[in-house]
Amino acid sequence: QVQLVESGGGMVQPGGSLTLSCAHSERTLDTFTVAWFRQTPGKEREFVTRITWTSQHTYSDDSVKGRFTISWDKAKNTVYLQMNNLKPEDTAVYYCAAKYGIAAADNRNAYSSWGQGTQVTVSS
Repeated sequence: QVQLVESGGGMVQPGGSLTLSCAHSERTLDTFTVAWFRQTPGKEREFVTRITWTSQHTYSDDSVKGRFTISWDKAKNTVYLQMNNLKPEDTAVYYCAAKYGIAAADNRNAYSSWGQGTQVTVSS
């Protein structure tokens, strides 16, 4: 199991920006994929974006394309989620997750390690 710790959540006005961080315990996560999911009360946890260690290949859900950017700073053992032009519908608890393997996976069941979550609220 990889230990993951999220930080950086908070409250922001519509159109604003936030950067979330996901610090991982292992020095290298070769052949791993890290993803961000989000969840609102009463709804299923939904995929947001993912990145692979080896190729740094990224993929994002259509709802955040052009606004959210995932990146991996290997020197700092941290994955970032830069969120721009935030909308009220982006309000959710955001979770960082990791899985072994680089096969594409947007289903939460494919991920075996999870962080505790960080709240993001977009409101005027």
